[in-house]
Amino acid sequence: MGRPIVAVVGRPNVGKSTLFNKLVGQRLAIVEDTPGVTRDRIFGDCEWLNHKMLLIDTGGIEPESDDGIVSHIRQQAQLAIDAADCIVMVVDVRAGVTAQDQEVASMLRRCGKPVIVAVNKCDKVGDAPMELYDFYTLGLGELIPVSSVHGHGTGDLLDAVCQHLHFSDEDEANDDRIPVAVIGRPNVGKSSLVNFILGENRMIVANEAGTTRDAIDSQVDNKYGSFVFTDTAGLRKRGKVEEGVERYSVLRSLAAVERSRVCVIMIDATVGFTEQDSKVAGYAHEQGKACIIAVNKWDAVEKDDKTMDTVRKKLMNDFSFMSYAPIIFISAKTGQRIDRLFELIKYVDEQNALRVPTGVLNELLARATARVQPPSDKGRRLKIFYMTQSSTRPPTFVCFVNRKDLFHFSYQRYIENQIRETFGLEGTPVRMVVRERGDGNTK
Repeated sequence: MGRPIVAVVGRPNVGKSTLFNKLVGQRLAIVEDTPGVTRDRIFGDCEWLNHKMLLIDTGGIEPESDDGIVSHIRQQAQLAIDAADCIVMVVDVRAGVTAQDQEVASMLRRCGKPVIVAVNKCDKVGDAPMELYDFYTLGLGELIPVSSVHGHGTGDLLDAVCQHLHFSDEDEANDDRIPVAVIGRPNVGKSSLVNFILGENRMIVANEAGTTRDAIDSQVDNKYGSFVFTDTAGLRKRGKVEEGVERYSVLRSLAAVERSRVCVIMIDATVGFTEQDSKVAGYAHEQGKACIIAVNKWDAVEKDDKTMDTVRKKLMNDFSFMSYAPIIFISAKTGQRIDRLFELIKYVDEQNALRVPTGVLNELLARATARVQPPSDKGRRLKIFYMTQSSTRPPTFVCFVNRKDLFHFSYQRYIENQIRETFGLEGTPVRMVVRERGDGNTK
């Protein structure tokens, strides 16, 4: 379920980042002729023949140690292998087969996953250079000549990658199960929640941060419907994310958010709101997912009859950028309000997929503009000719206007609030697209 992950691995300066940028269609990775430039794992969306995949650009050897080079290669290569569904090993045709290439290849031969060798810097058009065939000695089989600078051979490379991947995105629309990602900082109780829902200790639960390393899918069927819960690794501040396994754990967590339809954002009631909570929630918001804020460990909080309202008001202020998200107070330990959580998940998923007829939408628009006049500037007043909904997940509305620059953010927010008041749309972000009549550009 969800889009597969493809890792681009290899020793430094073979052109991994250049190839990565070419495949994703934008400069996400820094490219420089110096070893160790790529340190963080960078990922981007890649689409080929209507198939979508997540591409990882991995770092090469960091030149900090003179005697730990081989072990560092092994660590970097092994981590990429563990995270990926298919691996592209990049080599340099000009340099030929090196000892470092052999070291990486020996790791890949034991992984049991599909591996494709991209022989880079084959820049000339025509027959592949004879040096390409030397790379058969790596024992990895399929060789694809590519030029990451000019883009030669990248289509053949993606064809080969797609043959080794299983794509299920096409089937998701027909799947009745609701994919739910449980996200949050470390130690907020994500695994405990999933364990309670499953009725078994499938996930390891411990007080140490980083217990959950992979994003684990669990199917749940109950009286509320069919769900797939994904327990994700805790997302920490970027500076505190350690090298190695944890970086790939974060990657898997972000990928789980991407393939989900509902995100349960867990907050620790005993700690309260933190800056990292807003960043975790912000990623789900940017992805257009239906969201629920679940305040866990509510059983451990000393409270009176006003505590819940006080905490709710504070969280609404803290999460002001996603005021649409319902807040629920739960306990993964005792099961408090877990039934209500299922009801909310189903409700916000329906809201995220809601479609409003154009005629009804424009009746609302007429009433809203009559109640509050559109803004004007230097004698020119904004005119909103009509509005239509272009897509769902999240609900996206297109407004056709006379001048985009007059459609200020504050008035867009007013229109959005009118839509929410009329149609609900609780638990889901709303996108507003502004177009000038006769203009194909969006804002």
